[in-house]
Amino acid sequence: MKKEDKSAIIGQIADILKEYPNFYLVETAGLNAEKTSELRRACFKAGVKLVVVKNTLLHKALEGMDGDYTELYPALKGSTSLMCTTVANAPAKLIKDFVKKDETLPRLKAAYVEETVYFGADQLDTLATIKSKNELIADVIALLQSPAKNVVSALTSGGTKLHGILETLANKE
Repeated sequence: MKKEDKSAIIGQIADILKEYPNFYLVETAGLNAEKTSELRRACFKAGVKLVVVKNTLLHKALEGMDGDYTELYPALKGSTSLMCTTVANAPAKLIKDFVKKDETLPRLKAAYVEETVYFGADQLDTLATIKSKNELIADVIALLQSPAKNVVSALTSGGTKLHGILETLANKE
C-alpha cells in the first residue's frame, strides 16, 4: 500500500473517531460470512458503525488525536474491528446478545467509553449496564418531576374530596 493511501485511511479513521465519542475494539476474524452479515445488520439497526481496521493504521490515527489512548495500544493485536457509537452501551449489549447465541465471537478487546478505557472481555457486563446520557437525563427529570406530581395529585384529590364534603353538608340542610 502506498504511503499516500495509508495517510488517507488514517485520516478517515481519525474522522470516524472524532465523529463518535465512544468506540469498542472487537475481534471478529473467526466469524463466517453469514454471521458477519448478521453482525453488520445488527450494528446498523443499533446505530453502531462497524469498520474493520488495520492495527497499525488505527494506532497512528489514535496517536494523531487529542487525548491519551496509550492504554488501548496493547489491544491492537490480531484482527480488529472498530465499533463506533454515540450511545455508550449499545455495542456491549449487541455483543452480549451475539455471544448468547453460543458464539465465541465477537470478543471484546477494549473499549473507550465516556473518556474511560475498559480492557478485556470480562468488562462486557460492566459496559452493558452503563446508562447512556439520554437515560441519565430521563432519570433526573423523573426525579425532579416526582415531588411536583405528588403535590398536584394531592391538591387535585383534596379539592375533589373537599368539594364532595361541602356538597354533602349543603344537601343535609
